[in-house]
Amino acid sequence: MIIEDTDVKKWDTDCQNNNGICPCGQKCPLSTAMEIIGGKWKIQILCALQIDGPIRYNELKAKMNGITNTMLSSALKKLEADGLVRRKQYNVMPVRVEYSTTEAVVNLIPILMQLGKWAKEVAP
Repeated sequence: MIIEDTDVKKWDTDCQNNNGICPCGQKCPLSTAMEIIGGKWKIQILCALQIDGPIRYNELKAKMNGITNTMLSSALKKLEADGLVRRKQYNVMPVRVEYSTTEAVVNLIPILMQLGKWAKEVAP
C-alpha cells in the first residue's frame, strides 16, 4: 500500500483537530505507542535491558550516561506498569532486584531498529 502525501496531510490534520483522536473515533495508536516508549530514556533503557538483562539497578544506571536515580526509577516503574519491563525481587538480604524485558520488547526491538535506520537516512 502506497500512502500519498495528501493522505498523510489529511491524517495529520484530522488527528490535530481531534486532540489526538483519529477520525475513526479511536485514540491514535501511534500516540499511544509514543506515550509508552517516548521520552529521553525509555528506549535506551529497553535496549540496555534487552542486550544485557536481567540486570541490577546500579548496573543499568552505569550504562545510562547522565540519568538521575529519580529519572531511572520513574522510567522503570512506567515501563513495568506498561508491561515492557519485568522486576524480580529476590528474598535475600541485602535486597536484590533485577530488571529484564518482557516478550513485548522482543517484538518491539525490530521496529526500533527500523526506526533507527530511518533516522540515519533522514538525519542531516
